[in-house]
Amino acid sequence: MILALLAIPTISGFVAFFVKLPWLNRALLIAAGAAHALLTVLCWCSAPSPALGGWLALDALGLLFLSIVSLLFLMASIYRVGLRAEAVRRTDFDEGFLFTNAPEATFCGCMLLFLATMTLVCVSRQFGILWVAVEATTLASAPLIFFHRHRRSLEAAWKYLLICSVGIALALLGNFFLAVAQPQQGAGGSMLLAELIDRARMGAMNATWLKAAFVLLVVGYGTKMGLAPMHTWLPDAHSESPSVVSALLSGALLNCAFLAILRSQQVLAAAGLALFGQEMLLLLGLLSMAMAATFIVGQPDYKRLLAYSSVEHMGILAVGVGLGGVAVFGSMFHAINHSLAKGMLFFVAGNILSAYRTKHAAEVSGLLRRLPMSGILWVAGLFAITGSPPFATFLSEFTILSAALGQGRFVVAVLYLVFLAIAFAGMAVAMLRMAQGSGQKQEADRREAALAVIPPAILAAAVLALGLFVPSRLADLLKAAAAAVGGV
Repeated sequence: MILALLAIPTISGFVAFFVKLPWLNRALLIAAGAAHALLTVLCWCSAPSPALGGWLALDALGLLFLSIVSLLFLMASIYRVGLRAEAVRRTDFDEGFLFTNAPEATFCGCMLLFLATMTLVCVSRQFGILWVAVEATTLASAPLIFFHRHRRSLEAAWKYLLICSVGIALALLGNFFLAVAQPQQGAGGSMLLAELIDRARMGAMNATWLKAAFVLLVVGYGTKMGLAPMHTWLPDAHSESPSVVSALLSGALLNCAFLAILRSQQVLAAAGLALFGQEMLLLLGLLSMAMAATFIVGQPDYKRLLAYSSVEHMGILAVGVGLGGVAVFGSMFHAINHSLAKGMLFFVAGNILSAYRTKHAAEVSGLLRRLPMSGILWVAGLFAITGSPPFATFLSEFTILSAALGQGRFVVAVLYLVFLAIAFAGMAVAMLRMAQGSGQKQEADRREAALAVIPPAILAAAVLALGLFVPSRLADLLKAAAAAVGGV
């Protein structure tokens, strides 16, 4: 089943490059996404057998993040079909275009290969394969960022490739250090996660090399995750990508990089050095929240606003793991909630961009009148992403806050609340102004395509439902995922 999860998007992706009919490419995109989602559901019903000698397997952590990737991709593929041209025609802009937009075949092929590489990250149980998978996500997604063929898109794609390549190089050096940290007698040097954890528990790994490896892995994969101060590629990439790509970058790709960091933390915790990793993640998490809150206030570009919000929420995830204990459960839960809410918001941002032909928040008004469904979802998304009840983000953020207070980390708790409050204020000012006002009463713009509204509505319903009730199967998976990282 694991090989099928990889084979379906990979084969479909290569086929898509040779299909010249746009409608057939989009049908292939939805079919592959639906098949991938179905296999993921089957993994919930019955644990799949490991593949390639245990190099590929699904544990609780892998299944959690695979489920997020699969659901978000399926919604993205449906949304792609329903969305009208997203302000990408050459006539919509006076200057800046280098070429015409990328062909549909290229877009769908890269999207499917992007799904395949993110799936490989989720099922990897060997640090070398994990590194290759994370690097492959960069190569698969870079053409998607450059889809609009604008000078700003080129700059964003180049910055993405350059910064993430530097990060992945540091992660490779971290893998080398991880190998050196192991005993060199006999079969020493294995990079299988299970064997690394066993050796760490036996005290057979050099603590100094292991700490150095963790620092490099966190900086390397943290660059891809968007943790400050390595986050500088993220606002440009999210802002210049098509909204369907922005949703996947924010809701799925960042989680994959987070998973790679969690794998590293698993080894560190097994060696009895969990506190070292937690303190580093806590520091980077608070720094990310502070940096994001600073740039959210007064941000004129609403897609860039959502991008900085992603930096903030990656910081929240790091803070949760950094605190340890029950906060790790909150962090795992927040990974789901953020992906659902941010995917919804980027989909709605695509609808707004399609109707208003601008990314400047000041030039958008009357959203609730001009695009009623998108306007309602935009306001709901504001309260969901800022952690307002009854949305599930409130529960996960409150769980992390409670853990900080319970541990007596009052400074952390205060900073955490201050950064959340600043981000809420900054986002509320911009997004509520967009929703309110008279707007333009053009009837043609009021007809919103059903397939452009249904996916974000489903995601909104999901994040709201999880705020009211968490299914026992999901709660058990979250507990198992948290326990794997040393949480409670």
